[in-house]
Order: sequence, then structure tokens, then C-alpha cells
Amino acid sequence: MRELIAGFLAPWFIYALLLTLHLLLPAREVAGYVIDAGSGEPLRYRLNGPLVLVAAIGLWAIAGALNVIPWDWLYVHRWSGLAGSCVLGLIFSFAMVVRAENAGSSFLADLYFGRLENPRVLEGRVDVKMFLYLVGAVMLALNLLSFLAHHLLVFGSSSSPGVAIYSFLFLWFVVDYLIFERVHLYTYDIFAERLGFKLGWGCLAFYPYFYSVGLWATAELPDPRTAPWLLVLFRSVFFAGWILSRGANLQKFFFKTSPDRAMFGILKPKALTDGKKALLYSGFWGLSRHINYLGEILMAIGLTLSLGWPSVWVVWLYPLYYVALLFPRERADERRCAAKYGDLWKEYVRRVPKRILPGLY
Repeated sequence: MRELIAGFLAPWFIYALLLTLHLLLPAREVAGYVIDAGSGEPLRYRLNGPLVLVAAIGLWAIAGALNVIPWDWLYVHRWSGLAGSCVLGLIFSFAMVVRAENAGSSFLADLYFGRLENPRVLEGRVDVKMFLYLVGAVMLALNLLSFLAHHLLVFGSSSSPGVAIYSFLFLWFVVDYLIFERVHLYTYDIFAERLGFKLGWGCLAFYPYFYSVGLWATAELPDPRTAPWLLVLFRSVFFAGWILSRGANLQKFFFKTSPDRAMFGILKPKALTDGKKALLYSGFWGLSRHINYLGEILMAIGLTLSLGWPSVWVVWLYPLYYVALLFPRERADERRCAAKYGDLWKEYVRRVPKRILPGLY
């Protein structure tokens, strides 16, 4: 029972530690895309994700080396940890909603989608939405390392290279996100979504535990002996998706912050404009209207295939989640953009007719 309680409370302790690190470690202050309704100026953010990640992994590594906490402790207590994070996510989501005025047609709708748009605490030092993404990313990294450690401890020299590749590619995904924290201030999640169950529970429970579902299913399976050339191919699928996703988001960031600047001195922006609003239709954004979504799906497929167990249906939950999430989001984003840009959007649709898959859909 003591072990179950410890596992249940572990994410609570880790999230409190991450908040402490976020507050104490040096941070850069940057302006975002969201406009403060009170001042009319862009909201400013404290960003130090990479430092928080390094500090958290360092503490995990030291604790394991000193035998204070085994390196695979989070794997061994994964179910109780998941339960604890789920309860914390529910409590947090409910607290965020009840403190704000109604935003939707029902309480349940408000609980799921949220009421508050850009909540901040501690005199603005912590932007709650960005901190949630930081927490989810770092906890995911700790889970990945713990799950990988368990596999290595069980199988030793006969461990699966696919599990190692999966783990390090996913860590690349996390590190990339935190290095480009500022870029994500210009993405849909931050400027368009409110804070409720979807975002609160999603970052505290779903993000750090479900995203690693591939290792939940394979950490205790032997090496499937996937052909080396296939592992190279699967890595290529992942990085193809990464180029599409990261490239598209970077291009949009450069355009919004420096409209006349060529991305990396190569991709000169071409835009439709009415003098007040503008839409990119070149580079990545000339391939399809939501090319970044294709990138996310390809990364998920590359990760899943790298494990070498395509017959284990559980490993496919991660890419299927992205399909289920991003295709409906694409429809919602289309409606939002049509309302925001009007005739500009109609012209953009004419010039870039495909929604996600270039030449197909």
C-alpha cells in the first residue's frame, strides 16, 4: 500500500518540483502572439523549458546513480502514477473552470473546453497554459527514460535497438519542443484554446502517460530483430514528419515576427493581404493548408514502426490519436480562418486546394 501511495503522489511531487525549477532557474522574457485585452500589447512570457528539462533529468540520473530511487521507478509504478496524474488533472481542470464566468452553453462544455483564455499566476510570472505544456513535456521525458531503463535492466545486452531508437526519437521531439518554446506561442493551442479539462488534464495526465503508450506495450518484450535497413527507413519517416512540422511552424513564426524576412535566407514569403491581414501561400504553406498536421502524423507513425512490433495493436494508439485529433481540428481551424480572413481565405483555398495531404486531400 505504501508503494501504491508513493506512486500515486509521485506526479504531484514532480509537478511541484518542476514549478519550483521554473520559478528559480533563469528565464528569457519574450512577447507572444496573444494580445492582452487590457493593455492592447502582446502578452509576455518567461521561458526556460530547456533548463528545467536538463535539471529534471539531472536529478533523475543522480537519484538513480546513488540508488536513492531506481532508474526504472516510474515504470514500475506507472499505473499508480497514471492514477495520481489523472486525479490531479481532474482537480486542476475543475478548479480552473469554477473560478471563471460561463463561456459555453453548459457547464460540461465549459469544463471540457475551458472558460479562461490566458490565465496567469504569481503576478504574471507563470503563464498557466505554457507551464502545463512544459510540465507535460518534462514528465514525458522522465517516463521515456524510466521505461527505457527498465527495458535495458531486463534484457541487458540483448535489448531491442528499436526501443532505444523510439526513446531517443521521442526525446528529440521533447527537446525540440522546449528549444522552440517561443515558436509555439504562435500555434493554435496557445492563441485559440481555452483552459479546461482538454488542456489541463491533457497536459498533466494524457500527454506524459499516453504519448509513451508504445513503451507501455513493448518495454518487457524481447528484441524483434527488425532489419537494420527498416530501422533506418522508420527513422527517415520520423524526420520527414519533423521537417514538415517544425519547418511549417518556423516559417509561420518568421512571417508573423518579420514579414519580409526569408526563412534561413532561402524561403522568401509570398502572402495574400488586404492591408491589415495576411496569409502565407508559399513554402510549406503552399503544399497544403495544414501541412504541419501531416508532419505530426508522420512522426507518430515513424516512432511506432521503430519499435518493431506492428502486430501489437496498442502501439498504434499514438498515431491513431493524432489522426482523431488533427482531422477534426483541421475542420474547426478552417471555420475559424474563414470567419477571420473572409475573402482572403477563399483565395488561399483556391491557391492551396489541399487540406493536409499534398495532391490528395
